[in-house]
Amino acid sequence: MSDEEWELIADLVAPYWTPGSMGRPVKVDRRRVVDAIFYVAATGCQWRALPASYPNWNTVHRYHLEWSRDGTWERIAERLASAVRTKEGRDGEPAAGIVDARSVRAAATVSKKTKGYDAGKRINGRKTFGIVDTLGLLMAVVVVAASMSDNVGGITVADRARDRSARFAKLWCDSGFKRTFIEHCRNHHVGVEVVNRIHPGQFKALPKRWIVERTWAWLMNSRRLQVDYERDPIVTEGFIWAAHSRYLLRRLTQSPIA
Repeated sequence: MSDEEWELIADLVAPYWTPGSMGRPVKVDRRRVVDAIFYVAATGCQWRALPASYPNWNTVHRYHLEWSRDGTWERIAERLASAVRTKEGRDGEPAAGIVDARSVRAAATVSKKTKGYDAGKRINGRKTFGIVDTLGLLMAVVVVAASMSDNVGGITVADRARDRSARFAKLWCDSGFKRTFIEHCRNHHVGVEVVNRIHPGQFKALPKRWIVERTWAWLMNSRRLQVDYERDPIVTEGFIWAAHSRYLLRRLTQSPIA
């Protein structure tokens, strides 16, 4: 990370210990820990394969587990997404979103209890449900077994999106999300519009739906997300938020190519 990027998130991962206070002094540079997690997410390498220039892999892994489970990565991504929206002249809290699901293969390290078989895509692994705003920025994510139905997973991720934004009132989805999902959203004052295929048998970019597909493409540039290796689905969610945060940091600090 550049100094400018670090300043945007430093306080969210700053050590609790300060000089003059009681407790054990912090010896690990949190900035280098964040850099190391970004490295693992981007390259897909094993934790033990971290270059020696980073802190010890066990320390970095422990921090990633902690930040995934206590919501630190999600808070980082939420702050950065709000900054991007403000920079684009939008309200910091989105009012509309697009929902979709993506299945990935699970590695041998994933237990049978947290993975399943997606018969539609013929993938044995996990499924990620995500909601993005109209700029393609993640609002909510949930990782579950690939056997989970779109209705159940969609309801879970929609509830998370409502907790994220008080303005959330509109949602686009594909035909895989059925009546149960639509009625649940409408009961919570979120309108749902199903976007169907324009020309069966032909590839056409669907209105609004292409936005969430583009976000999946952004995330899949991070090789760690192409196969799920994590024993705990929450840790996978942490990697998704970390990869998205890395993208948002670049978007906030780098000038667009003319």
